[in-house]
Amino acid sequence: MKFTKKKTTITKDWEVLYNAAKAVVNPKRISAQMCSGGVGAAVLTAEGNLYTGVCIDTDCSLGMCAERNAISTMITNGEFAIQMVVAVDKNGQVLPPCGACREFMMQFHNANEIQVLVDNAGTVVPLQALMPYSYS
Repeated sequence: MKFTKKKTTITKDWEVLYNAAKAVVNPKRISAQMCSGGVGAAVLTAEGNLYTGVCIDTDCSLGMCAERNAISTMITNGEFAIQMVVAVDKNGQVLPPCGACREFMMQFHNANEIQVLVDNAGTVVPLQALMPYSYS
């Protein structure tokens, strides 16, 4: 099975997600070893709900990416099906998810349906295109 990047026109949903992710970006120094908020993420669920999260960076690498933070909030609220994901930095630059976030999302039962915005040009790809040889 071969995946290709799918160039899409940014829909209203993507604009809402992008703006929600950008709105939570607020870099803060928490301590000498910890900072947060340099990246914000937004997740749209299959039920149509939106959850956001920010990155938490630590010197000892026990932090959490913004995507996993948003997804954790989604799970806390009893939802388990991701539809769309976007992450942005403090300059509004869209960031594709890191390998850990990609693998984390691949563990969901609907991983084949998850769409990811990967750049500011509006490139949307299925999560599987980013993880052709995932663990699952």
